[in-house]
Parts: sequence; C-alpha cells; structure tokens
Amino acid sequence: MGRSEYYEEMKDLARLVRAEFGISIPRVMKSDLRKIFRHHGIEYELWPHKFKKLRGAFINDDYGPSIMVAKDMPPEPTVFTMAHELKHFLKDKDIATSYCDPSNQKAEIEIGAEVFAAELLFPDADFKTHMASAGVTLGNCTAEHLVRLKNSTKTTLSYTGLAKKAVFLGFAPKGAFDEVKWKRLEESIFGVPFYKRFKGRRRKNT
Repeated sequence: MGRSEYYEEMKDLARLVRAEFGISIPRVMKSDLRKIFRHHGIEYELWPHKFKKLRGAFINDDYGPSIMVAKDMPPEPTVFTMAHELKHFLKDKDIATSYCDPSNQKAEIEIGAEVFAAELLFPDADFKTHMASAGVTLGNCTAEHLVRLKNSTKTTLSYTGLAKKAVFLGFAPKGAFDEVKWKRLEESIFGVPFYKRFKGRRRKNT
C-alpha cells in the first residue's frame, strides 16, 4: 500500500469512528474523545512532566492501553493530540510506545495519525460543503473565509489545521496562509473577545 492509499484509509477510519459514536458536527470536544477512550478501555492521563516538545504518547503494555497528553496545552491542541493518539490505539497496537514530538513527525504512521485526527475533527466532505455554502471555489479561499468558517462552526480544529485542509483540498495555493496572524485577523473581523477587554479594564483600574 502506498502512502496516499494509507492516508485515505486513515480518513475512512476517522469517518467510521465519527459514525460509531454519533459525531455529526465539526466540533469535537475532549468529552467526545474521553467517551471513545472509555468504550475501548483506554486509560487517559495528563502528562505531569514538562517536556517542551512532547505533545502526547500512546503506551500499550501489560497494564493495558494508555494515552497521555501534555498537561498544559490549550484545548484545541489537546483535542487534536487525543485524536492523534487514538489512531495509534486503533491501528498501531503492535508498537508498545509511540511518542508524538518533532523527532518523528515525518514518519508515515505519525502523518497518518495527523490525517486521522484532522478528518475526525472536521471531515473533508463537511469542509467542502461549508466552502460551497460560503460561495468559495477552488483556489479562492482566503484567510478571512477560514476565520468565518471557524466562527460559524465552532470547530475545534485549529486555524493551522483548517489552513492545511484548504490547501490540500485545492481551495488555496500552497503557502497562502504562511504569514497569517490568525488571532489578530479574527479580532479585526469579530472584535476583541470580552475576556481580553475585561482584563484590559482590570489593568487600568489597578
């Protein structure tokens, strides 16, 4: 099996998981992943140690399967990493331990886990449907389109993940989003979030 076929198989697997657990929207939460973990008897732990580059790990030993995720990551990377490690449980049980860090990110099974996670969080078919609904044609997706997509769907797939998907599916050319400051653009379109305004007022009053 070539790499392309393998990655498509990972997408098929992600869609099967979504169907099995009744996930129908592009907003997958930690609670959704923990439900899947419980179903499969996977122990889930937050990694207590501080490793700068380690995001997560899948461990399959005499104590059973475990998924560990770095403790202090924001919600979106946490959800993505949980989905990434779920792929290792579903497809790579013969590997006793798998670590998710920059040292192995180009390995086929690691890219496969990234592909699986991106499809689990926001399927390609759903992405295409949303693009069509917004009137976005191939090659014409802008950063603003992705900001509006994320705002309307509340997807837990990050801006980086959405940008990769837009490029892969042909809605934007390679490199189109390399220089985008996503949060700054988001605030220019939808305004500064309340919590930031609140913090600013508190600083002025102290």
